[in-house]
Amino acid sequence: MRYILTICFLFVTAFSFAQVDSISLKKAMSDLDKALVNKDEKVLMQLLNADVSYGHSNGWVQNKTDIINDLKSGKLSYEELENISDTIVAINNNWATVRTNTNAEAKMNGNTIQIKLQILEVWLRTKEGWQLIARQGVKLQ
Repeated sequence: MRYILTICFLFVTAFSFAQVDSISLKKAMSDLDKALVNKDEKVLMQLLNADVSYGHSNGWVQNKTDIINDLKSGKLSYEELENISDTIVAINNNWATVRTNTNAEAKMNGNTIQIKLQILEVWLRTKEGWQLIARQGVKLQ
């Protein structure tokens, strides 16, 4: 009986821990979207991993420095990022993968772009919290 109770306790503890992880991950995702729209360099520095690979649906790939510099210069400006749905595909103590369907409005070199995207993100858990390490967006028809 003790054995069964111990297993149940460990299962409940693990389940509770996973829920907390998903809550903090979803907060990091939301904070990243807000930081991109608001051009918040401080938050971006915290949420983007030093080795991030940020892929756009047109094949353009940015690193951390590119993302921040392009936002500051106005080369790329996010006006709105609206996640229609998000699914945490996998999550553990070190990493998570997430899929989102997102409506985006942005300006690139002064031209307005409205696009529907499906995005795959890979997040790492670091001592600083969740950090985006990889992202790839594809256009939805």
